[in-house]
Amino acid sequence: MDTSVKICGINSAEAADAVMRASADFGGLVFFSKSPRNLTREVGAALAQRMRGKVKLVALVVDADDETLGGIAAAVKPDFFQLHGQETPARAADILSRFHVPLIKALSVSEAADLARASAYDMAEMLLFDAPPRENATRPGGHGVAFDWQILKGANVNKPWFLAGGLNPENVGRALTASGAKMVDVSSGVESAPGVKSAALITDFVTAARQKKAA
Repeated sequence: MDTSVKICGINSAEAADAVMRASADFGGLVFFSKSPRNLTREVGAALAQRMRGKVKLVALVVDADDETLGGIAAAVKPDFFQLHGQETPARAADILSRFHVPLIKALSVSEAADLARASAYDMAEMLLFDAPPRENATRPGGHGVAFDWQILKGANVNKPWFLAGGLNPENVGRALTASGAKMVDVSSGVESAPGVKSAALITDFVTAARQKKAA
């Protein structure tokens, strides 16, 4: 079975088109003001419409309030909300019950013990394991830094999960082997500059992920 690939931080028509040409499975749209990939609701809705039916649409949010989530749900109509902040299991369950949009919950991993938190998010459709943010970082996520992928090898996780954090076309094959992941997520690893997606790197990443799984 091919590796499922999510390209996150799509913020232009050119990037959206590259993601579709590469036949990625998921396209991520970021709604978080501190990110260089942040979108207005209007731009996000336009990009979602461009990709709808070709990729599964993921709206990434960070500790968003109900007004923000409701606006994104109405305008963008995502297939998933990706909760990438400090959302508790109770808050995640509340979001699901209010908006009826399936959830992907991102969790930071630096050691095997961190995986224990995953079981509390049974309301999530999928999980995403990312590197912890750097000290004094203003936004969550790995910022292009990888964690020890072998932590995930053989882990008892009862949900489908993405591997994220520090992935790029050169290392995604090693990451798949080390972690046993069946789904991968990339953002900065397919950029030529922060927030600037590279069509060539998107193609290379999807190709490398799929070739590794087929080998």
